[in-house]
Amino acid sequence: MTIQFYFLIFAGIALFGLAVVAFLMNTIQRIRVDNEKAAKIAKAIHGGAMTFLKAEYTIIALVVLIVAGIIGFIFKSALAAGIFIIGSLASMLTGLIGMHAATLANVRTAMAAKNKGEYAAFMVAFFGGGAMGFSVASFGLLGLGTIFYFFYDHPQFAVFITAYGLGGSLVAFFARVGGGIYTKSADVGADLVGKVEAGIPEDDPRNPAVIADLVGDNVGDTAGMGADIYESYVGAIVASMILAINMYPAQYSYIALPIMLAAFGLIGSLVGLISNLLVRLDPATMLRNAGYVAIAFFLAGTYAYMRYVDLDMQLFTSIALGCVSGIIIGLITEHYTGGKPVRQTAESSKSGAATNIIYGLSVGMESTVAPVVILACIVVAAFVYGGGLFGVSLSAVAMLATVGISMTVDAYGPIADNAGGISEMSGFDPSVRAITDKLDALGNTTAAMGKGFAIGSALLTALAMFSAYAQEAGIASLDVLNPVILAGMFIGGTIPFLVSALTMRSVSNAALKMVLEVRRQFKEIPGLMAGTAEPDYNRCVAISTYAALNEMILPGIITITVPVVLFYGFGKEALGGLLVGATLVGVLLALMMANSGGNWDNAKKYIEAGNLGGKGSTAHMSAVIGDTVGDPFKDTSGPALNILIKLVSIVSLMLVLA
Repeated sequence: MTIQFYFLIFAGIALFGLAVVAFLMNTIQRIRVDNEKAAKIAKAIHGGAMTFLKAEYTIIALVVLIVAGIIGFIFKSALAAGIFIIGSLASMLTGLIGMHAATLANVRTAMAAKNKGEYAAFMVAFFGGGAMGFSVASFGLLGLGTIFYFFYDHPQFAVFITAYGLGGSLVAFFARVGGGIYTKSADVGADLVGKVEAGIPEDDPRNPAVIADLVGDNVGDTAGMGADIYESYVGAIVASMILAINMYPAQYSYIALPIMLAAFGLIGSLVGLISNLLVRLDPATMLRNAGYVAIAFFLAGTYAYMRYVDLDMQLFTSIALGCVSGIIIGLITEHYTGGKPVRQTAESSKSGAATNIIYGLSVGMESTVAPVVILACIVVAAFVYGGGLFGVSLSAVAMLATVGISMTVDAYGPIADNAGGISEMSGFDPSVRAITDKLDALGNTTAAMGKGFAIGSALLTALAMFSAYAQEAGIASLDVLNPVILAGMFIGGTIPFLVSALTMRSVSNAALKMVLEVRRQFKEIPGLMAGTAEPDYNRCVAISTYAALNEMILPGIITITVPVVLFYGFGKEALGGLLVGATLVGVLLALMMANSGGNWDNAKKYIEAGNLGGKGSTAHMSAVIGDTVGDPFKDTSGPALNILIKLVSIVSLMLVLA
């Protein structure tokens, strides 16, 4: 197969994926919003989200330009700097499209629930998530496929694809941290004053923080998550291609294999999407089956292709292992955030908030064991039976190849959550909120599964990046008895804790300001609690925006500069040690935080469904406190860590390529 033929495949499938995005967006937009109050609320959410994204992207753009200048200077290549900027812009564009789709779909999901019932509401939210998912897959495939076509024989090809990946990683880190701080400062503030102190329902229009909370669902869980998965997707492909360059020089069928996997994954994702249009089942089954159908098609297509071009079929073993590991991690996460442990955490709430928090933490700690052990076994099996380091890297690509449908499932959740808020604020019949709450509870589980999936893929991607780093640096092994390497490992292990501390503290500080503002409005605005006056929503939106934009800078600077200091101060072996420490600690801490947070959230919803006394009971008040602790765990600090370990890895790879 010629390079030109490869490009036609990559470009054709990517453009088809973007056509799917346009179709989904058009389908959503054609749904009429015939309720004036709902339309007004949706407009406020959309405006707040877009205003925040514009401000956030302005800051990110300045950072991107500075880093692009440094890259251009170090590599003496304006082309490398330009490709880095393109990688950054692609990541930002996926977030923008996903945000726009989500803020269109949220109100239409509420209207579908009101006018047509659960299935119609589910499909609108599913299509809204699909716009995000297929954007991520299509832009990643188009960008890397284009670089491969134009520069596959360029001496700096490895630098170019790494620069493209670094652009995505940099944007993802800031988008995830900034969006996470925004959403959780609003959420925690709204819950503590509204639900705990004032005793009013969630998303009650009297709560001044409610619009900021609904905006936060979009900027954190949609745009932030999209940038996160996009970065993993591109990073895994980049690391695998660099390993292929070194292991199979000038054998373009192997170098192009990671991008071909992405192409087959995008087609498989489309088949998974179509399967939900043809077969009508309950929402939980449809979400799960869409992923299974996509993976089955991906594996079948990949197997046929590898046979056709006569590639080493050992590598297919690694590809299959990557898919299986993604499914297993998703099921384990579903157990801890939607199964028996949730009910046990809810039971613990009967004796107070302290026992709820203690039990939720214990669940999160326990939940790290099975995924990490399974991933470790997958890595060993892929190395021994699946083609060595290149096989390990392909397992990471395979886990992420069907990102079009996996991101669809994940992005569906925030849309359903927003739909519930709009239903409540618009005064729709309680039966409408019952539908959106059911979809939202399912969305919490899919979101937790998505976070588990993101962390698992981060581990495999980071290992692939580390392998590429070791090859480029000429490091055959790391001697942990070497004090320099050991010091690097310990320093690396502290970075996830430091970044988590900074982001948790940022949420705490911003939430305090939010709490004080909500209390002030309840006290000073006559008729607010009686429902005869409107709160100042804009003031709360401004508090979250200011906090997010100011607090996201320092964690990013630390993550980028520590590898640079260690590399130039202590050498490439010390930096290798830092990567080991940051990856190991980062994965464990991220899993613990994500699963604890998801467990606390669904324990609260389990009680709100009428169990253990229902809303307003002692158990409910305790569970709300636990959920507020879990909010920054699962939506700010935890998600930031899986980007952190990949950002550290790709910065290190750029350093050794210089």
